[in-house]
Amino acid sequence: MTGRLFKREELAIDPVDLAHVLLGSVLECTGSEGTVRARLVEVEAYRGEDDPASHCYRGRTARNRVMWGPAGHLYVYFVYGMHFCANVVGREDGEAGAVLLRAAEITEGADVARSRRKAARKDVELARGPARLTSALGIGPQHNGADLVDPRSPVRLLTGEEIPAERVRSGPRVGVAAAMDTPWRFWIDDSPAVSLYRRGGRARPAK
Repeated sequence: MTGRLFKREELAIDPVDLAHVLLGSVLECTGSEGTVRARLVEVEAYRGEDDPASHCYRGRTARNRVMWGPAGHLYVYFVYGMHFCANVVGREDGEAGAVLLRAAEITEGADVARSRRKAARKDVELARGPARLTSALGIGPQHNGADLVDPRSPVRLLTGEEIPAERVRSGPRVGVAAAMDTPWRFWIDDSPAVSLYRRGGRARPAK
């Protein structure tokens, strides 16, 4: 069973705190093929102009404008010329910060997710990784800026189970060229859907 839609003020917090809130929560996306629902099991926090790995490190641009708030919106970006990644925006309006959604367990609409992720050998792989997650849920550029707390939105964020602190692990962020050792990636320890860790060092920031 899923919970209720989040309230905007519940998401308007520091991204590191928001990352913990999002673990165990439920993201759902409704499209022409139906609704796919996923339980978030791995996330990654990014701040703004004080975070060298953030898209907002050098200030506001047309690309990153959604990440500046208000909280509760979906920030979708294109990366490496082939993938989309999705983030939940946090903090107060005008303060940049978001949490990258890295991995999830599909809890509803698995048939739809399988049709989109034909390369997945097992259901646990359907949303294991940020690009796989968006593909499985059908999230694309048309969802950039979607209001996750609006029941009429095609993408919605609902409360889920509270994850005990002893089940949460943290470590370095993935694929970033700066602040590589900042331990702002968080995951549920016993979930098989958590992605494999690959150290960063690419020429561009991950967010």
